[in-house]
Amino acid sequence: MKFIKLILPLALLFVTTSCSEVLDRTPQGEFTLDNYFKTEDHAVQSVNAIYNQLREWQVHVFSFIGMTDIVSDDSEKGSFPSDGFFLQEVEDFEFTASNTAPLSVWAGYYDGVFRANLAIERIPTVPEMDEDLRARLLGEARTLRAYFYFNLVRWFGDVPLILEPFPEDFVISRTDKEAVYAQIIADLEAGTAVLPTKSAYPSADLGRVTKGTAEALLAKVQLTRGNYQSAFDNALAVINSNQYSLFPSYTRIFSRTGENGPGSIFEVQTAAYEIGGGGSQYNEVQGVRGTPNLGWGFNNPSDDLISAFEPGDPRREATILYVGEVLPDGSDVVTGDDNIVGERFNQKAFVVDHPGGNGNGPGNIRIYRYADLLLIAAEALNELDRSGEALPYLNQVRARARGNNNNILQDVTTTNQSELRTAILRERRAELALEQHRWFDLVRTGRAAAVMQALGKNFVVEKHELFPIPQGEIDLSEGALEQNSGY
Repeated sequence: MKFIKLILPLALLFVTTSCSEVLDRTPQGEFTLDNYFKTEDHAVQSVNAIYNQLREWQVHVFSFIGMTDIVSDDSEKGSFPSDGFFLQEVEDFEFTASNTAPLSVWAGYYDGVFRANLAIERIPTVPEMDEDLRARLLGEARTLRAYFYFNLVRWFGDVPLILEPFPEDFVISRTDKEAVYAQIIADLEAGTAVLPTKSAYPSADLGRVTKGTAEALLAKVQLTRGNYQSAFDNALAVINSNQYSLFPSYTRIFSRTGENGPGSIFEVQTAAYEIGGGGSQYNEVQGVRGTPNLGWGFNNPSDDLISAFEPGDPRREATILYVGEVLPDGSDVVTGDDNIVGERFNQKAFVVDHPGGNGNGPGNIRIYRYADLLLIAAEALNELDRSGEALPYLNQVRARARGNNNNILQDVTTTNQSELRTAILRERRAELALEQHRWFDLVRTGRAAAVMQALGKNFVVEKHELFPIPQGEIDLSEGALEQNSGY
């Protein structure tokens, strides 16, 4: 049984009033800060509320996909030209500080930060609870806060670093990204110190972040920062834990039976209940448009991505779903729409039949897979001039992809650092295509401008590496927030 997150009832607390008016009412049967965080269950529910945020529209759905895949060379907006036009602006690098996408993720991720901050501040005050559980819940909250801030700092650069739920002054300026990264690292190190391994959780808690999650996120953070020894050390700790392995079949990773498989390091849990509340629209917005799949048809694989796969690479077929092919669940054949040019879809995200209506889609969101970690280990070693040691990690990923066909995806043998760097980054693109990693990889390796300009995109150097701070947030900050360069 999957661990399904609950919405914290404390959301009922916060009522916006005009001027200095206060509603003078005593809540009946509702939780407030005065009567909450009194029991162990309250502590658990407060952390569950952070997990709940991971399924939300503003965190891992429309704008998230736009600001990771559609903005990159891996995909195009999809659907009809006028549908979701703000994402067309993202694809074409014509977005401004008023674009919906940055505003959406800013709000969603800071909501997640708030929930984490509330749990971190109040769980220590719960009077009677198991101390090991208290420590674990705090480790989960800090690891999730680190994840929220990691995406925020990669998208926006300097961002407000808020570490308490109710700051005394809500006019908060941006914090230097070095300080934000320092806090991310501190939170993840705190998580590694107290979180159980994946196998130590009972089945009812499947989906919670683990010691391996925190260590793997540390590896990615340190790789992003160019701290290659630390990146490798953290990756090796996860590898040596023997908690993870490559799922034997690449295609099946993205099926329902592949959820929470041996290679799952961080995976957002979903479930489609009759009454709703457990699903996500992540798959829906990318699913095949129209009957029978009832998806929206966004995030279409690009020609450039298709040409990037090596000849015979089975991952191309597993990633791209064409008109005329059978849907991944075998329920029907993909029918095309004559009004959509170049129609094709992300096969890793599709909509299966489910109860609860739109917005309640099942299908977990894969955030971090073991293959990603192996490639981080390979990249870090190569940058440390240990190219020979990097090859086994890279070739593990290629061997799983080729399966029993030894005529394709031969092992990489070069130990030339530049050639191996190119091979590793190409492997990352093929292995992780349309899983929302490509844009961050382009920016952190300094290739975004060259790659996007070669495709004719209106990419401006020292501007488009970051997204703009939402204009509405700047206006509300009374000048405390300054805009990124070029916007």
